[in-house]
Amino acid sequence: MNDLTPFDASSNRHPSTDRLASLLASLGDIPVVTDPTIVRRRSRDFFWYSPVLNDQLNDKSADLIVAPRDEADIVRVVAACVRHRVPLTVRAGGTGNYGQAVPLAGGVLLDVTALDTIEWIRPGQIRVGAGAKMNAIDAATRPSGYELRMHPSTKRTATIGGFVAGGSGGVGSITYGGLREPGNILAARIVTMEPEPRIIELRDDAAQKINRAYGTTGIITALEMPLAPAWPWIDVVVVFDDFLAAVEFGQAAALSDGIVKKLLSPITWPLPAYFGALKSCCPEGKSILIAMIAEHSLKHFKNLLGDRGTITLEMPTDDEGSGKVPLYEYTWNHTTLQVLKNDRSVTYLQCLYPHDRLLQKVDEMRTMFPDEVLQHLEFIRFNGQLTCSGLPVVRYSDAERLNEIIRLHEAHEVHIANPHVYTVEDGSRYKRVDVDQLGFKHEVDPYGLLNPGKMRSFVAERDGPMSTD
Repeated sequence: MNDLTPFDASSNRHPSTDRLASLLASLGDIPVVTDPTIVRRRSRDFFWYSPVLNDQLNDKSADLIVAPRDEADIVRVVAACVRHRVPLTVRAGGTGNYGQAVPLAGGVLLDVTALDTIEWIRPGQIRVGAGAKMNAIDAATRPSGYELRMHPSTKRTATIGGFVAGGSGGVGSITYGGLREPGNILAARIVTMEPEPRIIELRDDAAQKINRAYGTTGIITALEMPLAPAWPWIDVVVVFDDFLAAVEFGQAAALSDGIVKKLLSPITWPLPAYFGALKSCCPEGKSILIAMIAEHSLKHFKNLLGDRGTITLEMPTDDEGSGKVPLYEYTWNHTTLQVLKNDRSVTYLQCLYPHDRLLQKVDEMRTMFPDEVLQHLEFIRFNGQLTCSGLPVVRYSDAERLNEIIRLHEAHEVHIANPHVYTVEDGSRYKRVDVDQLGFKHEVDPYGLLNPGKMRSFVAERDGPMSTD
């Protein structure tokens, strides 16, 4: 190898051709894809939801895809990448929205979807490979009466490893909160990015070191996750004359602990006008509440509703590949996607409302941005309190106005997790990386080769042994 200069992981420059050639020679029979068209296509996620990220990430791509067949292959790939100082970005389903799996500095895109083996299922918990699809996990656990506690609206294509590494919560968070809550990740098995890669089991609170870290703190190979009772779920659409009425009823249903639910999503008009096959359930000018209610609780849900709204859809949840769109694919970030299918001029935000002034603040934001920020809420539990995560659809004009909308939300105590940035810190509501995650990255990725550029607080080592092949 002629290029002996250590790779500068902060420069966003691709590794040299010589370096990549030496890496390829080290991989043996591990499957590799080098076709530039395929590599570029697989180097993308749904960052285009954001016009800001689209400008920043549209031209980014890995140099090659490596598809390990098992954990032993991953260890071999990692050792080679470290030896030749080639950056590595982990990719699974590619359903993220912030460029989590987009390589900023080229190198290897590590496709872990072959690691999909279910190791065991026990009452209330499962151990499974990081590449397993979430709908396949539920299909495997339902015969024993269980399912995952929560999942994203991309459940039919998302993997469990990608959800943990890039997500925070979703359908089910109305009951169980987000992944950061104690007990929502039981354990994670990871491979470190070191000259001699280690395999580490992170259990209990230690597993949070890889949660929403975008794959910067280790390569997840397996996860132990808690399970919930797999009730027969009923999809419900309730129509209201006014959006705030939908929110008020959603709050009442959320606070009714005896009603078993998985989803409560108030959505203002005109967003339901974009809902494809669901449009027949969404009368002109009406706001809606989308809900998933356990079959045995449906009567009590209806009693609570009374004459406050009108049910226009009631059917069993179907996400088993029948060709039908499950109702949850009109909620969470799929609400934005349903609009983007018809109008690419919009974008979105991610808000957290104060639990003790929820209705007041929702009304304030609705009044402040009546036509520019179209309200969509998801009831969740956050730090033990019931509140809403807002994922409003924003009519985009330019980045300056978008930042002003964010500033005004924050000024009114509606916190923003900015979906228009690609670093762990800046996308956090706290605008910083978890101290444990930063320290752990120094331990497991000393040269900053794991998804470089995604954790801006991290400064990599600039020396150390390197191949001279």
